[in-house]
Amino acid sequence: MNQSALENAPLGKKSSYIATYQPDLLFAIPRKLKRDEIGIQHALPFQGNDIWNGFELSWLNAKGKPIVAMAEFIIPCESPNLIESKSFKLYLNSFNNTRFESNDNVLRTLIHDLSQAVGSIVSVKLIPLKEVSQQATQQFSGILLDDLDIHCDTYETNPDYLHTENELVTETLYSDLLKSNCLVTGQPDWGSIQIIYTGKKIQHEGLLKYIVSFRNHDEFHEQCVERIFIDINKHCAPQKLFVYARYTRRGGLDINPYRANYSTDAANIRLHRQ
Repeated sequence: MNQSALENAPLGKKSSYIATYQPDLLFAIPRKLKRDEIGIQHALPFQGNDIWNGFELSWLNAKGKPIVAMAEFIIPCESPNLIESKSFKLYLNSFNNTRFESNDNVLRTLIHDLSQAVGSIVSVKLIPLKEVSQQATQQFSGILLDDLDIHCDTYETNPDYLHTENELVTETLYSDLLKSNCLVTGQPDWGSIQIIYTGKKIQHEGLLKYIVSFRNHDEFHEQCVERIFIDINKHCAPQKLFVYARYTRRGGLDINPYRANYSTDAANIRLHRQ
């Protein structure tokens, strides 16, 4: 990625804690920068969303009483920009000592500011904590790849591990061994990935080695998922392909992008590590 695009980002820098509403804390990053790198020049070969969950959202009501809630943010992959995660956290912190007349005002403010930042309409849902507590954690469905006895020695992305067999299948596969690093700070990003496809059978051992090869790769969550989608699509040519990653939270936020070459939604489930 062109580092000049990140020069003013708060990632990797000392930041002041601002507890009163300040929408210009949001820092947008053009998606085009990384999409050019993986060969997406014109029309997107996928559809999908980035599902964010906010666990540290609070504001003051009209009487000054603190309100706490969780929030779900859905950012369409067609948006020209993504939001840098630390700036998102700082922005949400700016609600802490800010009075709002109603919860609806909070919701409208979030939708407006986030939509302005990414350049597309963002869906936002405020979730009372009493509802969150009823959501049990779970695991991705499908065939777990992680028990395969493979030899690994490559920890930078290598799509050459991707191969197909001469058998047409529809499969759901998943792995909890996805790890990459933040593009700016180098801090580890831990995730799980689910791949659903129809087409020639993808060799499981090679797919797992490919997933492991992200271990030292520096890229944002959304960019990793798009790279995985493009690599599988290019090397395995499935008729249908769905890639969904769910990452552990950092700074009270988790990011869960999914991409598919057909119209579908992804359930905002909560995995055991989330």
